[in-house]
Amino acid sequence: MRKLFFFLIICFTISCGHDVADSGNKIITVSIAPFKYFVEEIAGNDFTVNIMVPAGADPHIYEPFPEQINKLRKSVAYISNGYLGFEMTWLDRFYETNRTMKRLSLGDKIDPLTSIPHPERGHMEGVDPHYWVSPKCALIMASSIKELLCELNPAQKLKYEKNWQLLTSKIQEVDSKARELFSNMPNKCFMIYHPNLAYIARDYGLEEIPVEFEGKEPPPSRMRELIDRARKDHVRTIFVQREYDTKNANAIAGEIGARVILIDPLSENWLKSTMDIIEALHKSLVESSK
Repeated sequence: MRKLFFFLIICFTISCGHDVADSGNKIITVSIAPFKYFVEEIAGNDFTVNIMVPAGADPHIYEPFPEQINKLRKSVAYISNGYLGFEMTWLDRFYETNRTMKRLSLGDKIDPLTSIPHPERGHMEGVDPHYWVSPKCALIMASSIKELLCELNPAQKLKYEKNWQLLTSKIQEVDSKARELFSNMPNKCFMIYHPNLAYIARDYGLEEIPVEFEGKEPPPSRMRELIDRARKDHVRTIFVQREYDTKNANAIAGEIGARVILIDPLSENWLKSTMDIIEALHKSLVESSK
């Protein structure tokens, strides 16, 4: 069924490709919105960025639309995460659609965290794909993207090097702030519905407690364990990514008198989103330490 769907998409894009607006810029396709931030911070407006998974969609199970495939077909490069579920389903087909575009998997230079394989969420290889949220990983990502951009447009190498240095300074400021905020916290555990902050937890000595159980809604026994753990560690906040249902998080919060906070790790504004997450985490740890 998926193969048929993909075939129909390709037929559609070939037949109506001339209707797609052409800004004159070369196109770079990225798997998720945060990657667009890095491309534009380094390249400015030199490229048009096509985001494969739009805001509000789940990047583990997303299926692209014809317009996105059409832009992919015209792209000079594809920047992938390397571990997201929708890529495991679609990435080979993307490359078949456009065999000439450059390929960059940002996960290749990241020290990966293993996770329980979640076929329904796309963690097929047992690797946590959420590394982009961590400033330490973001520094590696920025360097990889800068190298790709210099390869795509050598004439602007000096510009890209300068912009990369400026971006690196911004990321380092976020990293320094995170180290400062988390260094002396007596209680370092936090609870989150979908476990997408494990790299921040690893890089800054925190403990992530996921509500999800093997990629699914938690059974009653797991809910009881979570409630007991939250009471034991005085958890006052449960984090939920904007794309996920808050039902189970609200159920736990109601039992322990906590609040549910939405975070947006898939925002196009990586800098603001990551700083917001770090500050919210810090606030939750301060409250649980009282």
